[in-house]
Amino acid sequence: MSDSPAPAPLPTVNREWHLLSRPVGAPKAEDFALVESAVPQPREGQVLVRNLYASVDPYMRGRMSDAKSYVAPFELGKVMQAGAVGEVIASNAEGLSVGDHVLHFLGWREYAAVNAKDAVKVDPEAAPLSTYLGVLGMTGLTAYAGLLRTASFKEGDTVFVSGAAGAVGGQVGQIAKLKGASRVIGSAGSDDKVKLLVEEYGFDAAFNYKDGSVSEQLRKAAPDGIDVYFDNVGGDHLEAAIGSLNLHGRIAICGMISVYNNTEPAPGPKNLARLIATRGRIEGFLVSDHYDLQPQFVQEVGAWVRSGELKYRETVVEGIDNNLEAFFGVLRGDNTGKMIVKY
Repeated sequence: MSDSPAPAPLPTVNREWHLLSRPVGAPKAEDFALVESAVPQPREGQVLVRNLYASVDPYMRGRMSDAKSYVAPFELGKVMQAGAVGEVIASNAEGLSVGDHVLHFLGWREYAAVNAKDAVKVDPEAAPLSTYLGVLGMTGLTAYAGLLRTASFKEGDTVFVSGAAGAVGGQVGQIAKLKGASRVIGSAGSDDKVKLLVEEYGFDAAFNYKDGSVSEQLRKAAPDGIDVYFDNVGGDHLEAAIGSLNLHGRIAICGMISVYNNTEPAPGPKNLARLIATRGRIEGFLVSDHYDLQPQFVQEVGAWVRSGELKYRETVVEGIDNNLEAFFGVLRGDNTGKMIVKY
């Protein structure tokens, strides 16, 4: 007979966040519910994952609407999805064992039955688990692909980043500096974030967009104009960037958080005609179109993170009970760096 202890019994009660109604304007607490359910059993080809960290992202606001978009909306009365990192606690799949750690897309719940083909094994020894949701995860790849491929960044460019203290924006500015930008400017929503951008992230200049006209502050920070604008905000930031764009300037549209809660279409920039004179280019992008860059991204950015050349911040909220408040915080701009919930 074996003296090895019997495996611990699997949990039976799961908690998960459901969308109850589609928000109109800013989301409200009553649009959501934290619901108890049975812990799912892994079917053939699946693993049961105990989630340790869950991602909170601005784009989730778009999936709460049923408007036609690039990704299916969240279903009412059902659990939402988000990036997560967790530990395998039961396996019914080859290649993944109990104790392995995986990155997957069934967050906002404590336990998830994940198809093994949709799970990416990650190494907690190589980097903290939370970084696989941020600096070494989807947000990091978004920054890398958007700057280097969509915006066609080249050495010597002057780069402007809005939402620069966020998870994506902070990485964009630092990658630009590491790749030889002549000047990097960021906008943020507080004086503390402005200080972070300049003193820790190495931006050449930064400003608080609440202090006055974005166009005037950008012209002061970049008197010779900008070659690249990485847009996370939209609205007056996009208009300001077009106004400062140099000849053959490029604008990469990653997000427009300033309009996500609007109930009426936001007016477009009044100065689009300037793109004719500058021969400027505006291009939107989705990170999902650039997963071919993942190996190159992990190798290059992973080395910068390990060497300390690329800094990152995380705003970590404790407990699944606070998942919703963390999401509201992202929409308000409360986070510095990646917003993550630790379960």
